[in-house]
Amino acid sequence: MGSPDVRIPTATLRGVEAVPVTVEVSVSGGIPGLSIVGMPDTSVLEARSRVRCAMKSCGYKIPRLHVTVNLAPAEIRKTGTAFDLPIAVAVLAATGQIPHEGLSKLLFVGELALDGSVCPPRGAVAYAALAEREGLSLACSENTRLPLALSTGAYGISSISRLKAGVGELPLLTTGHDLDEADSGDSCELDFRDVVDQDIPKRAMVIAAAGRHGMLMVGPPGSGKTMLARRMPTILPPLTDAERSEAMLIHSVAGQPIGPLERGERPFRAPHHSISVGGLVGGGRPVMPGEVSLAHGGVLFLDELPEFATNALQSLRQPLEDHEVRIVRVDGVYVFPCDFQLVAAANPCPCGHLGDDAHECTCPPARVAAYQGRIGGPLMDRIDVVVDVHRPASTDVIRGSEGAGSSEMLEQVLAAREFSSWREARDEARYGSGVRGVARLGFEPSARAFFEDSAERLALGGRAIARVGRVARTIADMGGHELVSRDDVGEALQYRSRRQL
Repeated sequence: MGSPDVRIPTATLRGVEAVPVTVEVSVSGGIPGLSIVGMPDTSVLEARSRVRCAMKSCGYKIPRLHVTVNLAPAEIRKTGTAFDLPIAVAVLAATGQIPHEGLSKLLFVGELALDGSVCPPRGAVAYAALAEREGLSLACSENTRLPLALSTGAYGISSISRLKAGVGELPLLTTGHDLDEADSGDSCELDFRDVVDQDIPKRAMVIAAAGRHGMLMVGPPGSGKTMLARRMPTILPPLTDAERSEAMLIHSVAGQPIGPLERGERPFRAPHHSISVGGLVGGGRPVMPGEVSLAHGGVLFLDELPEFATNALQSLRQPLEDHEVRIVRVDGVYVFPCDFQLVAAANPCPCGHLGDDAHECTCPPARVAAYQGRIGGPLMDRIDVVVDVHRPASTDVIRGSEGAGSSEMLEQVLAAREFSSWREARDEARYGSGVRGVARLGFEPSARAFFEDSAERLALGGRAIARVGRVARTIADMGGHELVSRDDVGEALQYRSRRQL
């Protein structure tokens, strides 16, 4: 067999990135048919039937020849249905049914329906980013959703019948960056003002948001833990450009809508406690990002924390430390970013009424200990802020009282982060890299002595000491203190030396 008759640029998804692939087609005599080689998976092999039906529906001739399609490089496994469109284009060009001009300048991706219409691919943002890096223009479905920055120069194809006149007649993609009503959530309606008689948990949430600390709320059913958690994104700053790009890339690869991310809203993920390890941290075949990666730049809320499988909870330890998930497979290592804000909620016991003055706990001590122990010490050691949430006063709820609102709490978070950035820049210029660890946080002498005595008395480990110090530093930043005071350390220890769990 001689050199291929035509080459069409396309790509395959690997993790959260698109890898360049070239579709090579050679037409020869022999038994008519369509062969696809180059390590395709089942979904790619099924493209043979979709391509034939689409070509027939659009009035093209099915070649009475043997057509060999090679997906190069052949050593990379090809997955997904986005190869339908480039394979169809390559076959049509090789058989002379569409013009060749301009095909090599476009990156074709898309799934074909049996009537020849082109459907949007999963991971369109990754494909568009690759096309931009390779100096190509993206050619995909006209219904593909792309960010405004990446939709410039992309072309929309409604059906492969539009290719009869050549790619020079394709329209520019103009609908990819419009905000769909379907993507409009109700997160803008959530406000902490609706949460009454919970001043201590609210302050704990401001501390957690200001210092990016993991947080656990413990309280009886109906105390408002979930209500508080769902409002955490309202006190976080809008996504930066870098965070937005990474989050949109992850959501696009996972087939999730990107409209709220385009508006700068931080993601909020709340998986059910029956989730598997693969669903939480990623995995499967093809390898897909998990909930921790979908929460990148936003909030991961784990309600009923002790009800999660133990192996699923312990799989969070490495992502919490490294802010990335590394999944090792035979064909290589997949890396997914996962810099998220952890917010968890738990009942103090199976019945939920341990420590509740209004209800009596019916759980035996052994069952309570087993229930609380399901979270595991290593994971608890990585949660910086633990706060008890009590039932709100009935009169405040019935009268519709209002508490501190999200706008007021957001101002506190922004002020604390701004002060922290100024302080870190000053310390970097003053100390350089000579001072590290807890010592660099800046303690008053009395605060340092109190911290040392408390750490010894509470038998805090090295990680716990570092995390209490970071929480104390965040509390000091909220108050505009250049040095951490004894009161700041005392409040930080209250969130660590918890009464329950």
